[in-house]
Amino acid sequence: MLDPARAEAHTRRWLTEFVVGLNLCPFARPMLDNPQLRIAVCGGADDEALSRFFLNELDLLQSTAEAEVATSLLVFTAALVDFDDYLDFLDFSQGLLIDAGLEGLVQLASFHPEYRFAGEADNAASHFSNRAPWPTIHLIREDMLSRVLGEFPDAEAIPQSNIETLEGLGVDEMQRRWDALGS
Repeated sequence: MLDPARAEAHTRRWLTEFVVGLNLCPFARPMLDNPQLRIAVCGGADDEALSRFFLNELDLLQSTAEAEVATSLLVFTAALVDFDDYLDFLDFSQGLLIDAGLEGLVQLASFHPEYRFAGEADNAASHFSNRAPWPTIHLIREDMLSRVLGEFPDAEAIPQSNIETLEGLGVDEMQRRWDALGS
């Protein structure tokens, strides 16, 4: 089993080099070294362990003040390697969020080492905007997201800007950077 500290360090390196380094999320820089960013690592592999982990982290986020935990990245190191399995779990997790009465309060963002946008060519550079070293679900407080989006000019342009940045670098350069990120 992978050491959780190693998985967290790998995830932080991805945040630094890809998310912040390429400015894929203009809101991430202030959180990068902030203790309000929680990175929780799940080493479980069966459905029950994954569900329990997700629900515990969801409960922790919603029962903790934003000043303590603003946002959480849930990193899965022993499961969800297959992208389709990950998408199935993401859908299941969305259902758990709704059942918990947290729809509209917490939003899920998805990242996976093999992330592929539907309708995009398999080798499109745009896929790298949602690639992470491990299958990852980001729990985002919707009120916090609304605040930062309200302060950001032209937030709707972020996805297109990301595509332009990644395509400008090209698939080969993105793959080189991805490979250098290592594990």
